[in-house]
Amino acid sequence: MRKSVLLASLIAAAALTACGKKQESAPAVVTPPPASVTPAPAPPPPPAAAPAAPDTSATTPAPSPGSQSALDAANAATEAAKKKEEAPKQ
Repeated sequence: MRKSVLLASLIAAAALTACGKKQESAPAVVTPPPASVTPAPAPPPPPAAAPAAPDTSATTPAPSPGSQSALDAANAATEAAKKKEEAPKQ
C-alpha cells in the first residue's frame, strides 16, 4: 500500500512539474558587430596554362597500381572463399 501511494505521489509530482509554467529565460545579449576589416587584395590570375588535355571524364579512368593490386587481392579472396564453400564437407 505504501509503495503504491509513493508511486502515485511521484507520478503526480512529475505531472505537475511538466504542466507548470516555464520561467522566462533571460533576454539575449545583443553584441555590436565587429569592426569592419578591409578585404585582402585579390591574388594575381594564374599564368596561362599549356593547351588542355582532351576531356576524359566520359571514359572510366584506369585504376592506380595500388588500387589495382587491392582489387586483385579482393578477387583472389573471393575466389578462394567460393572454392572453400564448394569443397565437399567431411
